[in-house]
Amino acid sequence: MTTDSVTAAQEADPRARVHAVRHRYARRGDRATVHDWAYTGYLTAILVLVYVAPVVHLVRTSRALVPLDSSRAAAPVACLVAAVVVWGAQLTGRFWGPLVLKPFLLHVFSSTDLSPTHYLGPIARRRLAYAGLGSLSAVCTAAFLVTDLFDHPGATLLPQGVAVAAGIAAVAPVAWLWGQIRTVRDNVLLAVAVAAAAAALALLGRSALLGGGGLWPVAGVAAVTAAVLGRAAFRSLRTVDLARLARESARAAEAQTFAWTGTLHHALDLYRPQPRGFTSALVRPDGRLRGHLAQGAVRALRTPGRALAAAGFLLTGGALLAFGVAEPGAGAATPSWVAGSLAVYWGSGWVGETWRALRDELTRAPLHGERWGGTLARTLAWPVVAVTATAGLAGGAAAVTRWPPRADALLLAAGSVVLVLGARFLREMKTDLPIALLLPVITPLGDLSGLRVFVWQFDGLVVVLIGVLGMAHMPSAPGAALLALGVTAWCLWAGLRRTGWTPRTLLTRLGRV
Repeated sequence: MTTDSVTAAQEADPRARVHAVRHRYARRGDRATVHDWAYTGYLTAILVLVYVAPVVHLVRTSRALVPLDSSRAAAPVACLVAAVVVWGAQLTGRFWGPLVLKPFLLHVFSSTDLSPTHYLGPIARRRLAYAGLGSLSAVCTAAFLVTDLFDHPGATLLPQGVAVAAGIAAVAPVAWLWGQIRTVRDNVLLAVAVAAAAAALALLGRSALLGGGGLWPVAGVAAVTAAVLGRAAFRSLRTVDLARLARESARAAEAQTFAWTGTLHHALDLYRPQPRGFTSALVRPDGRLRGHLAQGAVRALRTPGRALAAAGFLLTGGALLAFGVAEPGAGAATPSWVAGSLAVYWGSGWVGETWRALRDELTRAPLHGERWGGTLARTLAWPVVAVTATAGLAGGAAAVTRWPPRADALLLAAGSVVLVLGARFLREMKTDLPIALLLPVITPLGDLSGLRVFVWQFDGLVVVLIGVLGMAHMPSAPGAALLALGVTAWCLWAGLRRTGWTPRTLLTRLGRV
């Protein structure tokens, strides 16, 4: 771009000036090359062939997990899916919204006399369009795999389902933008309104007032909500907090760098909330530290949002887990079992920072002294008790509906919780990316070193999925419990190896009290 072209761009309208800046930035030479895109496509194809294709074949050759025989049965499911998608989009926008830019590019734009609407508006529209297409593909794919909606092309339920998917694809990107640029109060009001509308539409769809068209109101309300929220959100672009957006962009750029270099857990650490308050509550009036459980509870309350999310996931996971193990051979039992275990796994990492404290003490022993007595009790007492008690409380409340509970169901639930805690221990003991994972793995499908790195990034989820599915296919409950104990023991051994300790040396050090 020459000096004359820059001068012409300055004298042009704001749209041309924004285009000139973006064109100049795009030619800096740090964009992904053709080889980078080719490797990404190759790795995606390998993941689809090795993991996705067998799962799709298994799901499509078995009975539908969520049968939808009429609009009255499909209306509550559609309302629940729409509400969950909107809430997830709002939450995602609070951390990584559509207006997150490269820090340098945002600095260039914000340093000019251009209004934020001129340079943030086109970016938001383009990204919302991509998000809408992705949401539509994801919802249709989920409906194709989980339900029998597409098994009867001539049924009247199919066009209603497609309309609902289109409505969700329209409202989800707008909720994503709304979650980033609006205040917490506005987001809470939207979440409550979505819950109320979903409940009302579910009741309306279950009634006989609409006949066989119970899904049309869901699609219509989603489309109208997308239009209203979109107009209000784009009007708010001119009042966006550029300082906060700059901080979000800088943090996102740093997290992206960590993720691309193989340390995804370091990237996620950037989004951990900062603890505040309750510092004096860790100490008794006489100056002594409180007990292990009291310390863990106080540290959890220092991040109230994280603790609330942990409680929600643990309660939901415990209930789903109880329904899944009550009748292992039922149609929706295995999905409920898997979903409940995953929810407990996610909630177990948010009950406090004691997992990271244990990792620090194991990896940096000289900084914490040589007296290791009570390390495991001090760091693991709170997460183990909190996860077990919260999930057990929700599971017990759910089991009341199937009273009396079966002994094998209790054994399966206990084994699943133990398995989840072992997988969480394996994940939290992760440090830096082992260089051995980058070595080439030559197979008939090509180099699978990238696949090994991908599995290492999500090893906790992989262990939970494999362990729960293995337990579900065991012929007896004691065998499933033994399998869970075996997987948990392997997770403990592998987690200790990651921190540089062997079980023998750790037990020797723990004995030095």
